[in-house]
Amino acid sequence: MTLKSYFQFSKAQRSGIFILLAISVLLQLSYFFIDFKIEEKKSKEQQQWLAVQIEIDSLKQVRYDYVPKIYPFNPNFITDFKGYKLGMSVAEIDRLLAYRKLNKYVNSASEFQKVTKVSDSLLHAIAPYFKFPDWVTNKKEFKAYVKQSFDKKEKIVVLDINQATSEDLIKVYGIGATLSERILKEKEKFGGFVSMEQMSDVWGLSPEVIENLNKHFKVSTLPKVKKFDINNASVKELSQFPYFRYALAKAIVTYRSMNGEIKIKEDLLKIKNFPVDKVDIIALYLDFN
Repeated sequence: MTLKSYFQFSKAQRSGIFILLAISVLLQLSYFFIDFKIEEKKSKEQQQWLAVQIEIDSLKQVRYDYVPKIYPFNPNFITDFKGYKLGMSVAEIDRLLAYRKLNKYVNSASEFQKVTKVSDSLLHAIAPYFKFPDWVTNKKEFKAYVKQSFDKKEKIVVLDINQATSEDLIKVYGIGATLSERILKEKEKFGGFVSMEQMSDVWGLSPEVIENLNKHFKVSTLPKVKKFDINNASVKELSQFPYFRYALAKAIVTYRSMNGEIKIKEDLLKIKNFPVDKVDIIALYLDFN
């Protein structure tokens, strides 16, 4: 039998081979164009979890995309946390704090770098947000003002802080429209100041500014304020007093129930977590009868 005999087919055989090839081609085409994947049916609970996961992923993305906004600040009063957020090292922050302990101030970006030894790149990033007092940025005008004030030898007239207006406060060096408004709002919150020590509770007042305020203002007479009934006020009522948070108000009521009435300010010191350093001020706003 020769090799040629293997390739000799009858008409029926040739038709069968052709049909077989056609079926093979069709199967190959169906593999590429028909999706044989079986859609997985998810339960209602799985669908809910999937929706929550999508929301979590979107929140994560928002967090990653968030860039904290830096507001203008005086670099002399950078805290450990503030310095960390700005990208300063512990050593750089410590140098600044040590410099401030000597009662010295930096008055320019270059002086800040000289004291802290921060890198040029970090200084370039944070220096645009440095905000120095007006007398630093306008030294010529300030010198002229000091000279004029010295020549006039004006006597400081001390006013009652509770009678001070916004215009009176702005006259004090270091006080602008924003800080004067905060001081007046603090006074309104209490109904009046009973001590100049309360200036330290006003956000944004530096020790230097508070010192200037004490030169120009004092509490001449105690204001007539609405006093809090320390022995009968509820937790909710006590927590409305600016110096009392809810936890402290609750501690006061608990102390009353166990020990009876609070008769003198010294009794306040027996209450857990009471702000001892402010007891003299707080007592003036309380009614012990």
